[in-house]
Amino acid sequence: ARVIKTQDEITLLATACMMVDAAYDELYRALRPGIRENECVGLVNKVLYDLGSEHVEGVNAISGERCSPHPHVYTDRALRPGDPAYFDILHSYNGYRTCYYRTFVVGSASQAQVDAYKYCRDILDRAVNAIKPGVTTADIVKLWPKAEEFGFPNEEAAFALQYGHGVGLSIWEKPIFSRLVSLDHPEVIEEGMVFALETFWPAADGWSAARIEEQLIVTKDGCEVITRFPAEKLLVAGVRYYSVDGPLPTTRETQSNLNVEANTGDQ
Repeated sequence: ARVIKTQDEITLLATACMMVDAAYDELYRALRPGIRENECVGLVNKVLYDLGSEHVEGVNAISGERCSPHPHVYTDRALRPGDPAYFDILHSYNGYRTCYYRTFVVGSASQAQVDAYKYCRDILDRAVNAIKPGVTTADIVKLWPKAEEFGFPNEEAAFALQYGHGVGLSIWEKPIFSRLVSLDHPEVIEEGMVFALETFWPAADGWSAARIEEQLIVTKDGCEVITRFPAEKLLVAGVRYYSVDGPLPTTRETQSNLNVEANTGDQ
């Protein structure tokens, strides 16, 4: 059952994802200016182990100007107002794994960040909505942008940014979804497969980005997503700020001067 999962395996995979749902809930509440990437990693580890995880393989915690190009290690960088931050949580429950990205912003998001997230979500949904038994991995990756469309010279350089992979006893199992390999070596999607689909998109500001990933089960006529922490729109974490005129917009530029109209009155 490494490719086609049994019902018991599907239950364990869904339970593992439920635990990450809870970890993201705690993380969302904790994100604020001053918290460090490594503190976020520690928080996620605690939540997962408290819920019964047997092994937290890794937590990718990326924030601010580190978001683009995409690294895969966390640091002790402290988050600031307006920072994007994305996370990938990989852990094991009774041997069954998760691979599960979410993106947030702290306090507010710029329009460039909102636009990047929307496109990242759109290209992910193209793939999710096309999944059903009988389609191939080649059919799915054709729905994703080419590497050259988001700043990379070729598909090898952009490997794993628009990507999909089976999840089970290992993080990366068959089937594989990648423009690097799937166009020439397509695999047929079958009922009972469980895999993750993930997308990345850099923002027009040149430094922020969005990253989203969903795990899903292939059903007889489509699929069921088992990663349930909300991701249809970009989530704003942290305290809501208020001015004398009321709450500050959650879509605004990080630098305050860029949000204020010039004073053209007489001096």
